[in-house]
Amino acid sequence: MGRPCKSPISLEATPYYHCVSRCVRRAFLCGRDERTGRCFEHRRQWIEDRLLELVGVSALDICAYAVMSNHYHVVLHINAAQAEAWTLREVVDRWHQRCKGSPLSQRYARSETLNAAELARLEEVATEWRARLMDISWFMRMQNESIARQANREDGCTG
Repeated sequence: MGRPCKSPISLEATPYYHCVSRCVRRAFLCGRDERTGRCFEHRRQWIEDRLLELVGVSALDICAYAVMSNHYHVVLHINAAQAEAWTLREVVDRWHQRCKGSPLSQRYARSETLNAAELARLEEVATEWRARLMDISWFMRMQNESIARQANREDGCTG
């Protein structure tokens, strides 16, 4: 049975989760829209490419996925042990592959010297980033935002 988005994920219960993401506005994600005659088959590759890009930097593994005409399914495995084993450098580098980070993390990435207070602050922020790099909600957000922006640009719409 499905769980509402607000239900917490429990690693103690299982590290495996089935996620579904559906289009809005009766939009077609992939395939041929019989109503308009437009073909969106090329978007399947967008979804696959983005999934693989995100798991490359996350502590999540894809067990299975399926892309349908107006939604997709993905089964994810949360690899908490992998995330906990990352060094501060690895967390910052992985986060910078997703987001631009902060001026402090950018200085650290350029190997500039940080004082003790700056390093302590970066450790705090990296703890949050480490958690987000193994968070399914953040993963799905990054996945869907990217695909929605591409599809909206192609469809000439916003929202």
